[in-house]
Amino acid sequence: MARLNIALIQTRTPATPQAALDHVAPLIRQAAAGGAQLILTPEATNFLIKDRAARDAVLADTSADVVVQGLRDLARELKIWLLIGSAIVKSGHEGDDRAANRSILIDDTGTVVTTYDKLHVFDVDLPTGERWRESASIRPGDAAVVADTPWGRLGLTICYDVRFPHLHRALAKAGASMIAVPAAFTVPTGEAHWETLLRARAIESGAYILAPAQAGAHEDGRRTWGRSTVVAPWGEVIARLNDDEPGVLFATLDFDAVTRAREAVPQLTHDRDFTLPSA
Repeated sequence: MARLNIALIQTRTPATPQAALDHVAPLIRQAAAGGAQLILTPEATNFLIKDRAARDAVLADTSADVVVQGLRDLARELKIWLLIGSAIVKSGHEGDDRAANRSILIDDTGTVVTTYDKLHVFDVDLPTGERWRESASIRPGDAAVVADTPWGRLGLTICYDVRFPHLHRALAKAGASMIAVPAAFTVPTGEAHWETLLRARAIESGAYILAPAQAGAHEDGRRTWGRSTVVAPWGEVIARLNDDEPGVLFATLDFDAVTRAREAVPQLTHDRDFTLPSA
């Protein structure tokens, strides 16, 4: 089966789209120069802004977003496949002023192959006192997405989706041999859960987990965990950035490993119906 050279881009995305493009583009060029054929960026690649009014002032349609269009041009120039882990864009739903948190897969001609809107929004109250209500500003999607690439099928998820095993299982059963988990994890949840969740999703799905992350102290005051990671289908970490600095993480995927993992433990074929317990 095919082997694939990938790169994960770890960013500290600024608060304006043009600054975000200027930040991520050199890292993508570095990844392409290093031989990556598929390059993945984190969640919220086009800007990170907490303030709703400031966010709405720069919010654009996918077709007009500065970063999305700039990265489409870059994919075409570098002749690489590029997953924008997500861009915060207008949802396109009339009567709903919330944005979409949208993954965008671009091929080596700069064409958008598919998009995916984050299914599970991050509404939590953390023990540290941090409070997040993503549902107030992000309209959740309603469909899982698997895309064909020259190397196999790629399942799309975003950040908080990693806590929902059934989504990753569904992507694997739809033929995904690799699953993207672009993220902007908080520091307390990242320190406690990031690697454990990524390894669990790889083991359960028998797929490669590709997790590019936001990292460090951002202009809008938030801190993100970093530690971009690639996990193989048997659950072992094969590449990791061990800090919260912007950078590039390279890895080579051998898709024979997917076959070996799924043949050794054929869990994707062993589902049984069952009766749910009473609440």
